[in-house]
Amino acid sequence: MAKGTEQENTPKKSSKVMPIILGLLLIAGLGFGIKEYIYYSKHEDTDDAQIDGDISPVVARVGGYVDTIMFEENQHVTQGQLLVKLDDRDYKVKLEQALSTQKLAGASVGVSESQIYATEANSATAKANVENAQIKLAQAQRDYDRYANLVKDGSVTKQAFEQAQVTRDAAQAALHAAQEQYKAAQEQVTGTKNQLNVTNSGVTQKQGDIDFAKLQLSYTNIVAPSSGIASKKNVQIGQLVQAGQTLFSVVDDNSLFITANFKETQMDHLRSGEKVDIVVDAFPDTKIEGTVYNFAPATGAKFSLLPPDNATGNFVKVVQRVPVKIKINAPKEIMDKLRPGMSVAVSVIYKD
Repeated sequence: MAKGTEQENTPKKSSKVMPIILGLLLIAGLGFGIKEYIYYSKHEDTDDAQIDGDISPVVARVGGYVDTIMFEENQHVTQGQLLVKLDDRDYKVKLEQALSTQKLAGASVGVSESQIYATEANSATAKANVENAQIKLAQAQRDYDRYANLVKDGSVTKQAFEQAQVTRDAAQAALHAAQEQYKAAQEQVTGTKNQLNVTNSGVTQKQGDIDFAKLQLSYTNIVAPSSGIASKKNVQIGQLVQAGQTLFSVVDDNSLFITANFKETQMDHLRSGEKVDIVVDAFPDTKIEGTVYNFAPATGAKFSLLPPDNATGNFVKVVQRVPVKIKINAPKEIMDKLRPGMSVAVSVIYKD
């Protein structure tokens, strides 16, 4: 009889346990759903995101043989630090040649200035000769006029009158010659001044050659364009590098940010300045915060090498993604761990 009683009580207990389990599961599911609803009503999430930063390729601006390398792969460098030095002997010789050429041009300027002084002195003399000739002509003209009146009444001989006429004509010819000499002297002064201007232009050009030679010489010292980690070193001592050749790259310390690719259906709630929770895959336990900074002017597909053309007739609607730039607000010890290319998950906390 006891065994029969136990068999009758077992189904009753099972029938009571199942509703309790189902009820607990329903409550847990309801609680989870409410929690998710509350969360996603204030958050926009995506794991299609990564850390970006400014990577500056350092390019040789002049050619030459590598003389010295002053850094190692993945070494931290500061802006303006000398990292690579090229053999600069050829460029020093070119600078010396430019300086010598300018010195010769400067001597030519001195000669031209001396010529200007000489031609101006000649012009002044020629001007004085003109004034002297004008005085003599005026005197000869007065003598001619006086003799012309006296010859009529026989007070002077005709020979004396003719002599006065010859003197006047000679004075006129002397004045004309003096005027031509003065004109030629003025033109010579003008020509000499023009020559001086040309010589000065040559000196200016030679100064430009000097500045260019100095600039080329300075390019033999290759410095860090920014503070950061120098990497991808592609240069060795003794190597002949050409102008335009990439030698290494520098990842800027202060340029790290996050590019998060949100779906276009998520963009309605995103605004600049909104707070962002960031989880870096490499450091999942490190709490990092950020701020929405700005938005790309087009979707990622439009910036691709072969953007889609929906006018071809093969249209399939695909949800597009818009790159969003997020600033990272983290202390230096955390920023030093981050590297461009790391995968992250972001959650934007928005307010309606």
